[in-house]
Amino acid sequence: MNTLDRIKLLAKQRDVTIKELAANIGIGENSIYRWDKTSPASDKLQKVADYFDVSTDYLLGRTEKKKYYELSDKEKKDIAIQAEELIEGIANGENLNFYGEPATKDQKDRLLIAIRTAMEMNKEEAKQKFTRKDYRD
Repeated sequence: MNTLDRIKLLAKQRDVTIKELAANIGIGENSIYRWDKTSPASDKLQKVADYFDVSTDYLLGRTEKKKYYELSDKEKKDIAIQAEELIEGIANGENLNFYGEPATKDQKDRLLIAIRTAMEMNKEEAKQKFTRKDYRD
């Protein structure tokens, strides 16, 4: 998928036309359409990336991650393991009760999902905050 294809996909997801995109960011529509055969100027590419809140590397096809701080599959797996260890600790250490009743398997599974989601969000926030600027795109 080339740069123009990615832009078209993002535009479709945002429900805007290429013409509307061009007008919103101050770039000629024909200029954007030429990006299927030529490389865009970095300042123009950055405007498109900012508009869609994605990285320029994503637009250029260098990565499938739309944002530099998105978690990798490995990071998500590591968080899943940590969350499972946490829930096991809760289950083994102290009784986990809801309204005075022992937690059911479904309740524990939902808690695990919530913990995993929160940990993933915290990891993304930390990566966004602490990743050096020269490693972001």
